[in-house]
Amino acid sequence: MSIRPWRDITRRQSRQIMVGNVPVGGDAPVTVQTMTNTLTTDVKGTIDQIRRCEEAGVDIIRVSCPDEESTVALKQIVRAARVPIVADIHFHYKRALEAADAGAACLRINPGNIGSAARVQEVVNAAKANGCAIRIGVNGGSLEKDLLEKYGEPCPEALVESALDHIKLLQDADFHEYKVAVKASDQFLAVAAYQQLAEVVDCPLHLGITEAGGLIAGTVKSAIGIGSLLWFGIGDTIRVSLSAEPEEEVRVGYEILKALGIRTRGVRVVSCPSCARQGFDVIRTVEKLEDRLKHISTPLSLSVLGCVVNGPGEARETDIGVTGGGNGKHMIYLSGVTDHTIDDDAMVDHVVKLVEAKAAEMEAAKAAAEVQAAE
Repeated sequence: MSIRPWRDITRRQSRQIMVGNVPVGGDAPVTVQTMTNTLTTDVKGTIDQIRRCEEAGVDIIRVSCPDEESTVALKQIVRAARVPIVADIHFHYKRALEAADAGAACLRINPGNIGSAARVQEVVNAAKANGCAIRIGVNGGSLEKDLLEKYGEPCPEALVESALDHIKLLQDADFHEYKVAVKASDQFLAVAAYQQLAEVVDCPLHLGITEAGGLIAGTVKSAIGIGSLLWFGIGDTIRVSLSAEPEEEVRVGYEILKALGIRTRGVRVVSCPSCARQGFDVIRTVEKLEDRLKHISTPLSLSVLGCVVNGPGEARETDIGVTGGGNGKHMIYLSGVTDHTIDDDAMVDHVVKLVEAKAAEMEAAKAAAEVQAAE
């Protein structure tokens, strides 16, 4: 059996499309998406939720447009958003026309669900006129009746055939700015479908394990499914589907990308599970630090270890580190080198200040380098 190099991720080459001002596919970074769960007609509530997702680092965000009132509201939402908005359309082709005119950067549709070829052409014309991309969204829970009769149940072949049928409708209408998802709640089904589809199309692929579950269970399923595909080079944009707030989906998406070394954003915390050797309450300390460092987008690393068994070794590999010591005094490491000690009571505030200062220093250095490169 051949064994892949342990850090080898050779990305599948897809063609690139634009979703608003965000490139998807080709050599563009793998983007992170989520979807609002507010009523779209609640413009303020939807915009507030989008703001929280933007702060978490979302690249693209989807908004459902089930009725005309929602597409009317979409126009205000698009103007307020700082990231491209995807309009989620299911069966009503007129909603797609309205959403395109309202400024959506992308339409999420299944062309075969919106009626005749003439209606598909109308949607394509609206997308072209407004510079919209289209995402074909195949889902194991809503496969076409004829495919279920043909295959007997949702299976990879059925999902791929559905995707290819929808792709053909767009290609026949001379539209090529599309990406495709073949999602399922069964991560093994989804992974197999994406692997098969990746072999026969060159368009960008939108990854997701749909209806994955709550925060913990859904994170695990998504990490297994999405992570497996990304590790094998498949995937250009991802959405983690959780029964949780959208900003949590964004954070989990970035954690998956960070774990694979594909994208870095924010603080990567290396921490121990704690044991009787710990010199401070590691679990509570990490909880506090993760919460208070959510606003940091600069990629940097922080190790939080309860004792000196593995602490110094981990600290050598991180930007900032703290290792539990005796008598309520703990060692702080900067750039892998022992620097000073800190008392229990002041530790969290002190580490937060160190991380914020390090992030500011790194951003300043980055800005200076960009200026120098431009000269």
